[in-house]
Amino acid sequence: MAVMTHARTRPEADYRDLTAVQQNRFDQLMEKADNAGPHDYQPVMGRIADLVGLPEADIRKCGCSCVCPVIFDSEDPDAHVIEYGEGYNLGRHQCPTCADRHRETA
Repeated sequence: MAVMTHARTRPEADYRDLTAVQQNRFDQLMEKADNAGPHDYQPVMGRIADLVGLPEADIRKCGCSCVCPVIFDSEDPDAHVIEYGEGYNLGRHQCPTCADRHRETA
């Protein structure tokens, strides 16, 4: 009898898989989210999620020095905060894979 194991899957997207137009829109929406007020932040995150095909979440693009293209949910317990936003909504975060392989600090 075979034993089934369930691998944990993370919802992620690859920035490089987006078209140039989608990348530009993603960058614009992330800028808007970074400066959004409390009532505007979640709707902008929802638009970003729709654009990249992820469930609605607190989305970030990996911000580590290896220039990783992963777009992910920053609330993933294995993600790592490199630095907080200091007056803005978005800080720099590492995707779980990069955080595991080469954790960075600011």
